[in-house]
Amino acid sequence: MDSISSIGVSIAIICFLILHCFPFKKHLYRFFIISWPVVGMIPGLVLVLHRVYDFTVELFESTELTFLFKGPWFVGMDMLLTADPANIHYIVNSNFSNFVKGSDFKEVFDAFEYALLTKDSVAWKNLRKATHVMINHQGFQRLSMSTMRGKLKDGLVPFFNHTAEEGTTVDLQEVFRRFTFDITLVTVTGCDDPRSLSIDMPEVESAKALDDIVEGIKYRHVKPRFLWKLQKWTGVGIEKKMTEAGAIFDRVCAKYISARREEIKRSQGIDHDHCDGESEDLLTSHIKLDTTKYQLLDPINDKFLRDNVLALILAGRDTIASALTWFFWLLSENPKAMTKIRQEINKILPRSSSSSCQETPSYDPMECVNKLMYLHAALCETMRLYPPVPLERVSPLESDVLPSGHKVEANSNILIFIYGVGRMRAVWGEDALDFKPERWISETGELRHIPAFKFLAFNAGPRICLGKQLAMILMKNVAVEILQNYDIKVATGQKFEPDTSLILRMKHGFKVTINKRCSG
Repeated sequence: MDSISSIGVSIAIICFLILHCFPFKKHLYRFFIISWPVVGMIPGLVLVLHRVYDFTVELFESTELTFLFKGPWFVGMDMLLTADPANIHYIVNSNFSNFVKGSDFKEVFDAFEYALLTKDSVAWKNLRKATHVMINHQGFQRLSMSTMRGKLKDGLVPFFNHTAEEGTTVDLQEVFRRFTFDITLVTVTGCDDPRSLSIDMPEVESAKALDDIVEGIKYRHVKPRFLWKLQKWTGVGIEKKMTEAGAIFDRVCAKYISARREEIKRSQGIDHDHCDGESEDLLTSHIKLDTTKYQLLDPINDKFLRDNVLALILAGRDTIASALTWFFWLLSENPKAMTKIRQEINKILPRSSSSSCQETPSYDPMECVNKLMYLHAALCETMRLYPPVPLERVSPLESDVLPSGHKVEANSNILIFIYGVGRMRAVWGEDALDFKPERWISETGELRHIPAFKFLAFNAGPRICLGKQLAMILMKNVAVEILQNYDIKVATGQKFEPDTSLILRMKHGFKVTINKRCSG
């Protein structure tokens, strides 16, 4: 292994020197994807790893929308990357049954073994059907709305007010991650607000454990399988951190599970016909699952409950926080769009003449925010350019031929490059890299229908995100609260680029100062 690494580093150094001596860099894309003996395309990847997402966009634009990445010999890292909407529609919709997560995916994501994230076939269908019922149940909807309003009033607003009064610089990305973590933990587990978003910004061990698990999974994607499995077996490096983080999450989640089971017993057993007047968290709903309706699910098994709690918290926290972070950065870069959103908010959600900067207007978050068309368009435009989940990995059960003509073998790896799809001129036109909310609005002022295989922020086909509506409502409410009451000034001297992780976070954070604004 050491000899292979030495060869790779040597070739990478040579490539680097050639790059900086060659005057026409735009012609070097094909040079980067040369498959070298033994090490494959790893040398080229090393050179562009610091900007691999944007480089891949440029590579697709200069060649075609699909290409095969060749990894080192005999380590199973070969992968077909595609940003071709025809291929994507075929994979995620028209021939969905042939493209599954696969055994390699399940190994990499073993922390989510029993969760919807890793399921295929019948077990996936049953768990998805059950989760759909849970999320759309009035009790959960009610809990979600009340938790969101409470966190805005008692968490985000006091923190923003304090920050504005102190004149301090804060990392807005971290603020959003804490905000969404608190909401998600309450709505998923039914626990009390952990208050990770508060003036003193305490560390919450379960949030830190989740970060370590996600970081470990990230590195599993770029390491040869045998290497990370060896590290796991010997208990070293990032695999050791993952194991320790998993133990922390097991302990914390066991408390939530025990508390919910006791609460169900006190309420005289499991009632499958939920009362519409009750607010019910997702963990309670999982415990109450009727296995005669949803076969192959195991609500008696604490591991089943733990894995689904972990996956739901990850989905609810990181994706929404990512979208909000990039949204406010894009607004800072496009003040005209910010002005249009504020004008729309003031027209549709006017304040009373007696309102002040400290007061939050009273309106139904489900109904009123859905009238904010331009805000909706701006959020969609944000997620087109910066999708919270930048990649989707699948594997064919049987050999197949994609619409682009590329043949894929059974059990091979395919990466749908979601980040690239939203930036392809061939898909979105010559202005594909521009932030233009107007592209989402028709001449009559209605939202345009964009096919899901062109806009994959919420996935597409049978795996389309079950929490899409709730996520949009939450983001709109946060945007309304902030844009009506505060001005956000971006700190100078920052570099804004995406981190190469499972979730499209800002690599260096998002430092801002906050000022109160009064209107009316």
